[in-house]
Amino acid sequence: MTDIRHLPLSGIKVIEFTHMVMGPTVGVMLGDLGADVIKIEPPKGDNTRRLVGAGAGYFAMYNRNKRSICLDMKSDTGKDIARKLIRDADVVIENFRPGAMDKLGFGYDDLSQINDRLIYCSEKGFLKGPYEERTALDEVAQMMGGLAYMTGPPGRPLRAGASVIDVTGGMFGVIAILAAIEERHRTGKGQYVKSSLYETTAYLVGQHMAQYAVTGTPAQPMPARISSWAIYDVFETADEDNIFVGVVSDTQWVAFCEAFGLPEMANNPDYATNPERVKRRDSLMPTVRALFRRFSKAELMEKLETTGLPFAPIAKPEELIDDPHLNADGGMIEVTLEDGSKAKLPAMPVEMDGERPGLRTNLPRIGEHTAEVLATLGFSEADIDALDSDGTIRCGK
Repeated sequence: MTDIRHLPLSGIKVIEFTHMVMGPTVGVMLGDLGADVIKIEPPKGDNTRRLVGAGAGYFAMYNRNKRSICLDMKSDTGKDIARKLIRDADVVIENFRPGAMDKLGFGYDDLSQINDRLIYCSEKGFLKGPYEERTALDEVAQMMGGLAYMTGPPGRPLRAGASVIDVTGGMFGVIAILAAIEERHRTGKGQYVKSSLYETTAYLVGQHMAQYAVTGTPAQPMPARISSWAIYDVFETADEDNIFVGVVSDTQWVAFCEAFGLPEMANNPDYATNPERVKRRDSLMPTVRALFRRFSKAELMEKLETTGLPFAPIAKPEELIDDPHLNADGGMIEVTLEDGSKAKLPAMPVEMDGERPGLRTNLPRIGEHTAEVLATLGFSEADIDALDSDGTIRCGK
């Protein structure tokens, strides 16, 4: 387990009212970096814990390094406990539908009255504008933000194969929080920050918007795009597997020709520069495809490893669990799931002073830390037992 004393956000207290992916992403990133993240769940627990199918991994991935307490936020006592926690908190995170926290009396205007140093982060579907009150999901944003159009083949918009907008929108929330913490060092005051799904999607497709502005030609969906490089594709191997290979510079072209014994191509002036190779891609690619089909996947990867060319096997997510690179030097974190089994999941993809943020607090059971946290607020064991009995709180067993 990671020593919290060495983590950059040690001493930052975060209160999290979140579910699903976007909001919990903010909390897990702050928690991985050392913040004390207290996740407030309803007495029955966060519904995300019970998702099936594609959502079955959400809780496991985005809720390590947090403490769980269960409060009935519809009760006055539950609200009072939450306010006591927030009174000396640094950050509040929420990602519920627009207006939901305000109706509870837990919007920024309410909470800043009891803690003017509070940084309040809302993760929403949209920022200010005509769509602000709409309900959005990752998939909604991908569809209306142009990402699904760019991902699928023409006429078949396709959602990206991971919750990229939820996660990236959460990252932008973290960036805003950290910027607000830095500003608070100068002003002494907190502020309201917000990130969103739709604007995050627009930011990600901004390169395609810029392409249109620069060239006057709309960007084509990725499966139909005109590649900037002649060799930049997925190739079949002799054992009917696939490898992506790119040759993205004239220097790499020379290295490719040398590695595969192709002096006639290296010396052909028609292939000397990338623009010339792109113009002749239709004649070049059959030769390269036939060349690569002479090698097994293992043989081709071994050869490419020595060339400096960009290449990649076509991996499935479950295959990454045992990837030797990801498992090196803290790249995977082992968490204990609710049924007691272990799972290796990716660490935060950063190094700080040469180290990866790791695991301090395992995935919390429902209300696992309720009694512990309430004790720090001055509640006696008898008080906690009484509140547990009447359903105001739930203590994990």
